[in-house]
Amino acid sequence: MVSLEDSHSHNSVSNSAHFGQTRPYYYTPPPSSIKINRAMGRSMRTIRSTIFRTDCSGSEHSGAISENMTDSVIDIRLGELAKKPPVNSKGSSSDEDYLQLSQAFSDFSACSSDISGELQRLASVPVSDLVLTQNPNSKPEPEPEPCLGFLEREKFSTEIIESISPEDLQPTVKLCVDSLHSSSVAVKRSAAAKLRLLAKNRADNRALIGESGAIPGLIPLLRCTDPWTQEHAVTALLNLSLHEPNKVLITSSGAIKSLIYVMKTGTDTSKQNAACGLLSLALIDENKLSIGACGAIPPLVCLLINGTNRGKKDALTTLYKLCSVKLNKERAISAGAVKPLVGLVGEQGNGLAEKAMVVLSLLTGIDSGKEAIVEEGGIAALVEAIEDSSDKGREFAVLTLLQLCMDSVRNRGLLVREGGIPPLVALSQNGTAKAKHKAETLLGYLREPRQEASSSTP
Repeated sequence: MVSLEDSHSHNSVSNSAHFGQTRPYYYTPPPSSIKINRAMGRSMRTIRSTIFRTDCSGSEHSGAISENMTDSVIDIRLGELAKKPPVNSKGSSSDEDYLQLSQAFSDFSACSSDISGELQRLASVPVSDLVLTQNPNSKPEPEPEPCLGFLEREKFSTEIIESISPEDLQPTVKLCVDSLHSSSVAVKRSAAAKLRLLAKNRADNRALIGESGAIPGLIPLLRCTDPWTQEHAVTALLNLSLHEPNKVLITSSGAIKSLIYVMKTGTDTSKQNAACGLLSLALIDENKLSIGACGAIPPLVCLLINGTNRGKKDALTTLYKLCSVKLNKERAISAGAVKPLVGLVGEQGNGLAEKAMVVLSLLTGIDSGKEAIVEEGGIAALVEAIEDSSDKGREFAVLTLLQLCMDSVRNRGLLVREGGIPPLVALSQNGTAKAKHKAETLLGYLREPRQEASSSTP
């Protein structure tokens, strides 16, 4: 959950240019012939400085591998692995692996309510004042129509949410719901803002608002040309969707296509919250195919490319949930998702690389996914991730490489060409238990063509 204080600090930064931008249509993926320009052999050239330093902190095996990592040392290690019992090749795609993938998203996949955090704006800042603050040279917009009583922003106090029971809030909620059908945009905007705030933190309020008929009134506002109204409506629906019975009502009321429309036309915050709304609905398995069929994946890919850091995380999480279905994997690949995912693998320190690798791992579940990952330079990017990532990132990188190379001699050759053997050898000795096991399994596969080549030499 996002507190009011967190919302205030976030808002002061993220909303400084909130509505001064145009609202572009979604991304059209580039031709698949465009590839990442990645120098071959980079991993081998940097391996001594990044993996095999003798001063590796806390590693009990740091002295076991010298800086002079030669082919003979690699062959010795491969020989040691060859003496171990064979590993079941199907084990790398087990339920345990996918449970591990799922846990990578645990920090935000619970659909945190109202992540945009703009609550004090709802309570105090008129839209016309905000526009003038953003662009002093712009012409002031017409004054909003007056909203009487509870719907006046300056008279709305967030304390009532914690102090009044849902039963006592019923008249207030009814006023808001009725106001969603007003002919005045300002009245509808203010009503959506109040419902958004009332549904933010309390489950009982979400139930009350859903039962009061708010959802059918909010959905048309998703296509409103006023960006504030659209944002309040999409965020109110996100907050309401956290109550399980409301998910069914939101879906049956036709919200999916309108949420996708927000992802194509909305502000950054609206797009992020629309993605989270789709994620919340995708937690019901039967909705995954519907969301994909309605065209959600191309704008999610656009958000993955052009969004803020928060937006990219939301896109990754929603793609992860949708791509548990094979048909959505195919849609993601057709929409050009692989290239930005591979690019994110190299972005360390922002929490995106590990999550991008998890989505890539899901896409290896179909042949076209494996081909696209290799074509876009995924093997080189994953080798570098083994060198540079966190422990968890190395686990995901080696798992994805294992899935790419398990049934493909060609991909194994590409992995060797990219200098993959030395970091895998290091990982098999210095990595976490899961990473060691997967690295040893992959090294076992890499040894097979080397053995065949040596045995055929006269």
